[in-house]
Amino acid sequence: QVRLVESGGGLVQAGGSLRLSCEASGRTSDNSHRAWFRQAPGEAREFVAAISWSGCYTAYADAIEGRFTVSGDVAKNTIWLQLNNLKPEDTPVYYCATGGVGTSQRGYGYWGQGTQVTVSS
Repeated sequence: QVRLVESGGGLVQAGGSLRLSCEASGRTSDNSHRAWFRQAPGEAREFVAAISWSGCYTAYADAIEGRFTVSGDVAKNTIWLQLNNLKPEDTPVYYCATGGVGTSQRGYGYWGQGTQVTVSS
């Protein structure tokens, strides 16, 4: 079975940086992507970034391009999300997911438990 565990969230001031990690265990498809989504209380989950297994494909939400970077290491079965120049609007819980393709959460059948990012103003 596939299990995803996120870590790296925390409390930072606006303009600060965090590096989120998502370590996977179990068998995953080479054709599926890994992705990061985020969700604030009472709001819908939204796409943040995605990366293919090979790393040749990446995608970012327009609102965060240039500030966030997604990367991965197949050997370590881990992906990261580097969050720079954080803003209070970046505060939601961040989830990693796999099993889908592209920027939509539809098809991503495996999810981590989430890691909280809190950005103070």
